[in-house]
Amino acid sequence: MKENISPSNLPRHIAVIMDGNGRWAKKKGAARIFGHQNAVTAVREVTEGCAELGISHLTLYAFSTENWGRPKHEVNGLMQLLVSTLKNEIATLQDNNVQLTTIGETESLPNRCQNELHEAMEMTRNNTGLTLVLALSYSGRWEITQAARKIARDVEKGIIKSDEINSEMFAGYLTTKGIPDPELLIRTSGEMRISNFLLWQIAYSEIYITDTLWPDFRKNDLYEAILAYQKRERRFGRISEQVKP
Repeated sequence: MKENISPSNLPRHIAVIMDGNGRWAKKKGAARIFGHQNAVTAVREVTEGCAELGISHLTLYAFSTENWGRPKHEVNGLMQLLVSTLKNEIATLQDNNVQLTTIGETESLPNRCQNELHEAMEMTRNNTGLTLVLALSYSGRWEITQAARKIARDVEKGIIKSDEINSEMFAGYLTTKGIPDPELLIRTSGEMRISNFLLWQIAYSEIYITDTLWPDFRKNDLYEAILAYQKRERRFGRISEQVKP
């Protein structure tokens, strides 16, 4: 499937809503955390796949602000898994020239998680290939609200004028400043919703839904999503005749 992908029409940025870990574990008769543990392989496969293809950015929705409301034992297990995964995957990131960064209210994460994140980002900051963005304690509404507050403060301080605010300026106040908007949004597990993820940035993203549960997602699933993307006509509100070469 990989050889059918056109290198001239790759999305610069792919975003993934990694869904289905709990259902995967339930099918196995195991606790939900078992699904999260087995999802690490999918993360590795997709990261390597994007790096090999030359994708510029990959954003993974790892933990939402709403996820804090899950049972305490599951949240604690997820935080422990985050720490161990960051430690274990540094070598893979380095081997694939991947730079790690994050978006979200990471200050709300346990100190140990914050420390591992900072260490991993520091160790990979000079890598020049794929940028892997982990969305942690993140939600689109939270991000937009934070941006609006920052703009309001800058207007009060006289740094900007209210009539200077436009979409380009607003985007500069988001946590994704400097990151291109995703051209392709992948959601696993067959759910038909975007779950408060990158609400501003996915305005014109192509959405690809697969019934595959996230722990079973592999490189071939990624290739299939990219091939589907390459068959789409991206019009951005225009008509076909205006976008055809």
